[in-house]
Amino acid sequence: MALTDVAIRNAKPGAKAIKLADGGGMFLLVTPAGGKLWRLKYRVDGREKLLAIGAYPEIGLGEARRRREEARELIALGKDPSREKQREKVRARIQAADTFKAICDEYCEKRRRDGAKGWAPATATRSEYLLSLVCGSIGKLPIGEIEPADVLTAIRRIEGKGKLESARRSLQLAGAVFRYAVATARLASDPTRDLRGALTAPTVTHYGAITDAMKVGQLLRAIDDYEGSGITKLALQIAPHVYVRPGELR
Repeated sequence: MALTDVAIRNAKPGAKAIKLADGGGMFLLVTPAGGKLWRLKYRVDGREKLLAIGAYPEIGLGEARRRREEARELIALGKDPSREKQREKVRARIQAADTFKAICDEYCEKRRRDGAKGWAPATATRSEYLLSLVCGSIGKLPIGEIEPADVLTAIRRIEGKGKLESARRSLQLAGAVFRYAVATARLASDPTRDLRGALTAPTVTHYGAITDAMKVGQLLRAIDDYEGSGITKLALQIAPHVYVRPGELR
């Protein structure tokens, strides 16, 4: 005979554990200490096994029956509910350890060691800084639980400080971290893929440049006539041949 909520509430402990059957192999175990525990008895490969479903009243009668049916469906597919439960616990532990910050660190370390394609020290420092801005908001979250809205909120905080280019670059780098997590089988899809166009585009400022050939000649002659520091003159003479930024030239 199936159990009722009234029967469960009125069940009293005895000197020994008492089993109250509900059908389908499930029963409520009333312990001498007064605990009420849901258990499911089943067979896999001819062996009798016991699955712990939960404790009453945290797990009510309806929820216990729902979990029983889920377990029976697994059994019908040739799976062991107890083993699947253990696997789920392991997956949950791994997912909890795989925070956005942890995978950021792993990704940055990989990019530093990526052979010919590896980040230069200056690029690595800048990229890690930009990712740290995102980590301030979502760094502690398991990467599998992060949604597009979480990423957008983190990026908008950077944007709100007027750092439009930093916000854009941080979003790109965060996307790279998420895609790395996908590639290493820790995430199903990149939550930043639908955020393109959500940020304010920064205004591009073009620096002054000489485009007239006559004026270029005047500049080169002025460099040759420069009488200041010898190292500075050499740098000025090299600059037109290599077209690099002043910092790289230094």
